[in-house]
Amino acid sequence: MSLASEELSDRIRALLAPLPGIGEQKMFGGRCFMLHGNMLVCPMKDGGLLVRVGKDGYEAGLERPGARPMTMGARTMTGFVEVTGDVLEDEEALLDWIALARSFVETLPAK
Repeated sequence: MSLASEELSDRIRALLAPLPGIGEQKMFGGRCFMLHGNMLVCPMKDGGLLVRVGKDGYEAGLERPGARPMTMGARTMTGFVEVTGDVLEDEEALLDWIALARSFVETLPAK
């Protein structure tokens, strides 16, 4: 993990600590934060954040500042957006992205 992703992970961990059902799992070359076993957000090496928004929330997620499609190779993963690290420097913006992910992930059955 990079220093940028470690720092972001620490910030996210502090924000999510009071919530029940939060866990961490190694994925995408870093640590992803899970809610009841479902991926919520994942800090990226460059200090950005992978956010799970669901297929219905994908277009609205992309309209937000700093958001871009999540791609793996040539494949775009609808249901996930990447958020640039500079947007996440603001604590309220980070909380807002986590809240968006929670609003979708809370609709999923626990694993």
